[in-house]
Amino acid sequence: MQNMLLHRMVTRVSSVVYRVIDAVELSLGRCNPPEAFALVGVQPQTKSSPSFGLNTIKDIIGDGFLFAVPKHRRTLERRHKRKYGHPDYVLKILLPRKDLKVCNVCGDDYEAGVLCPTCYKKVIDETKEMQDAIQNELKLDPVEKEVVVLYNGEKNDKPQEFFDGKRIVEVNKPRPAWFSKNLLQQTTQKEAETANVKPTDLG
Repeated sequence: MQNMLLHRMVTRVSSVVYRVIDAVELSLGRCNPPEAFALVGVQPQTKSSPSFGLNTIKDIIGDGFLFAVPKHRRTLERRHKRKYGHPDYVLKILLPRKDLKVCNVCGDDYEAGVLCPTCYKKVIDETKEMQDAIQNELKLDPVEKEVVVLYNGEKNDKPQEFFDGKRIVEVNKPRPAWFSKNLLQQTTQKEAETANVKPTDLG
C-alpha cells in the first residue's frame, strides 16, 4: 500500500515538473525539434501559442493548489510599528503605571480597586485552617445545622443556650487580633421597608 502511494506521488510530481518545463519553454519560445520526437518514436504534439495565461496555469497545476506567500518583505519601519506600536494608533512601549497604591498596614504596593494581596494572604490562610478543622470534625457527614467555629477559651464565654441546634468546631489556637467576633454574627437589624434613603448630618 505504501509503495503504491509512493509511486503515485512520484508520478504526480514528475508530471508537474514536466508541465512546468514545457510551460517555461513555451513562454521563452523554445520547442524541441520534430526530429527529436522521431528518434524516440514519439509523435510530435502541436504546441499552443506561447501566451502564458490562465489555461497554462491550470495545465501546470492540474488538481493541485497554490500556497499564498508574501511577495514583498516588510520594511523595518512597519516591523517596528507592529512590535512597539505607534503614538498615533496604539503605543505598546512600557509606560509607568498610575493605578498603584501603598498599603497602610504592610507597606506593599497593590493595584487600586482591589484588596492588598499581602494583607489578604493571612485571611486566606486562616480560612484554610477553619475549613480543615471543619473537615476533620464533621468528616463526610451532611451538615444540616449551623456550624460555629470557636477558638481557645471562647466556649466558656457563651451560654449553653447559644449552642442549641448548632454544631461546634473548635480550633486549637487563640483568635487572631484582626479577626473580630462580629464578623461571624448575623445582623440583628430589620430589613428596610422602603428604598428611599434620606441624607443625614449634612450640616
